[in-house]
Amino acid sequence: MSSRVFQSVIVQLKEATDRCVGVADEQGFVIACSELSMIGSHLDDLQGAMAENQEQIFASAVRTYRLLGVSGTSFDYAVFVSGQDAVARSICILAGVAMSEARINYEEKHNKATFVKNIISDNILPGDVYVRAKELHFVTDVPRAVFLIRQVERTDVAVLEVIQNLFQDRQRDFVLSVSEADVVVIKELTREEHPEEVSAIAENIQNTVRNELGVKTVIGIGSTAYHLRELADRYKEAQVAIEVGKVFDTEKTIINYENLGIGRIIYQLPTTLCEMFLSEVFKKNPIEALDADTLDTINKFFENNLNVSETSRKLYVHRNTLVYRLEKIKKITGLDLREFDHAIVFKVAMMVKKYLDSQNSVKF
Repeated sequence: MSSRVFQSVIVQLKEATDRCVGVADEQGFVIACSELSMIGSHLDDLQGAMAENQEQIFASAVRTYRLLGVSGTSFDYAVFVSGQDAVARSICILAGVAMSEARINYEEKHNKATFVKNIISDNILPGDVYVRAKELHFVTDVPRAVFLIRQVERTDVAVLEVIQNLFQDRQRDFVLSVSEADVVVIKELTREEHPEEVSAIAENIQNTVRNELGVKTVIGIGSTAYHLRELADRYKEAQVAIEVGKVFDTEKTIINYENLGIGRIIYQLPTTLCEMFLSEVFKKNPIEALDADTLDTINKFFENNLNVSETSRKLYVHRNTLVYRLEKIKKITGLDLREFDHAIVFKVAMMVKKYLDSQNSVKF
């Protein structure tokens, strides 16, 4: 951030007080000050005073400080005012508020990453996207991929830095922290890049994070955005990809929204409608009447495209044994899985049941 922004605020504060007011960086060097001769000097008392006081506002023997952008034991900037009395403390608080506002306004106006984060978070009006993009000299209509990287089992703050190192072009590619567990990557694509290459990017992210930090991730990929205004919708798609994948593709750790198929439709249905569908399909007996072995047989039958011979081979059973099992399923459910239409209904019903089970587990 430009020190000129802080300096412009200090110039205005100088008219209201005769105290020395300034801003130092995280290393203690003065980057803006009402006494110009101090700019570039080092505040030797800052680190010692900060170590003795764990609060955001504290005083040394000669100055009062207020920290900005505190994260754990680190900070971005420190506002200081000469003196350690009540007046110095009041001025320091007011100066800190003014500097924070100036910093936020500057970043929102001049920082492309903040601009992109506001878009995906729906914190900017659609009409303002064009205006702000023009101010930032931002190309609006190039294809971009949206990746949502979610840490599972455990989180590590270093994940953000590791992913940032994979995308060095900070003017075209953006790595954004959106929560403790989630990182979003907006990657500009060439016109020639194909879905396989987008998947390869996701695999590279996942492998790098796992190899360097031992952190497991699941990655949702939205469909390609061809304009800045589409980024918010593509980010939502990446979120849906993870949530739907968690229900229907538990084995996958990279899920593309465009490959969700019927699972995406089921996920958007009301649970009451799903319950009605199951009761209509399984009129004779509920799906719970099928034991685990029978369900395993059904899954294998679907995996082998309703081919009796191939399924019996994979199950290591005689063909007649499989036919017997299919007849048993028909007797219990009223559906003959050897008939294509019945198989489709049963497959959808199993997915609906899976979705309902996931919703019920969330409630508890």
